[in-house]
Amino acid sequence: MFRYQPRVLVPGAQNTVGTMFWHGSLAALLFLVGGCSQTPYLQVDQQYQSANRNDRVRFVVIHYTAGNWQHSLDILTKPNKRPVSSHYLIPQSGDKTYPADQALKVYQLVPEQQRAWHAGGSQWEDRSGLNDHSIGIELVNESWCGQRPNRLQQQAELCVAADFDPAQLQLLLGLLKDILARNTDITPTRVLGHSDIVPLRKQDPGIRFPWQWLAANGVGAWYDAAVMQRYWQQLPALPEIKTVQRALKLYGYGIQVTGEHDVQSRAFLLAFQRHFVPEQLTGEPDLKTIAVLWALLEKYFPKALQQESSLQLLPPSASSLPSVSITPL
Repeated sequence: MFRYQPRVLVPGAQNTVGTMFWHGSLAALLFLVGGCSQTPYLQVDQQYQSANRNDRVRFVVIHYTAGNWQHSLDILTKPNKRPVSSHYLIPQSGDKTYPADQALKVYQLVPEQQRAWHAGGSQWEDRSGLNDHSIGIELVNESWCGQRPNRLQQQAELCVAADFDPAQLQLLLGLLKDILARNTDITPTRVLGHSDIVPLRKQDPGIRFPWQWLAANGVGAWYDAAVMQRYWQQLPALPEIKTVQRALKLYGYGIQVTGEHDVQSRAFLLAFQRHFVPEQLTGEPDLKTIAVLWALLEKYFPKALQQESSLQLLPPSASSLPSVSITPL
């Protein structure tokens, strides 16, 4: 029978077993370290590039903060029960909460390659949840909308619209041009307001935001006045609500084609009017609203407009008739 004989290691003596164990462990460790250091660097060959792709960022969404600089910065950067953020925040002149020793400038709060939480439950074109596909820009502006608490019946919201600061708008224009230069999938009809993508809940950037000025400076969409006037003058009758819904959907709005002038139809028409007909906030498909909508479709979606027979509002000869310069009432 094998009997275990304990071995005493005497300091200074030749301890064969311990020495062999130590040398073996050291050798194994050196082998592992040496093996790791000799692992070849991973090389990725990028010579074959697929043409079947597009940019992840397809939209820019513009908001107002409904508060001053400090309030806006706190809401957009600090944890809270309903966290929100944006990629950029632009202050305005004359804000007493903005540092007096700081010039107005653009502040980046979230890197563009990361999702900012600014769009919420939203839709444009065939995309929903636009946080995944957009860059969000917040403008410090103290416009706001609200409803009376404990109201007895459905009432219109009370909205206070504040003008936008010219210096702030110049910063915005420079930022947008830089973003568009780097994200070529952001076409004019994809430069949007928050109310365009969430019309049932949001009103920003509101009726004072200068969409026409922005488009005149090369950013975003606007209609041609002559084309709008042609539709306004020559339209034989207002289209059915189902046709209006189809037109809004073709432009990009996430409206459902129900054929009914329902709550969502009024909300989407209001959103469209805030953007393009701010002097006429009715939520109704009136003559000027229809003329503006079809002028936009003719400018930005001419092929789709021609292919959809139900959207042909004017007789074939009408498009060749000259427009008379008349200011719509």
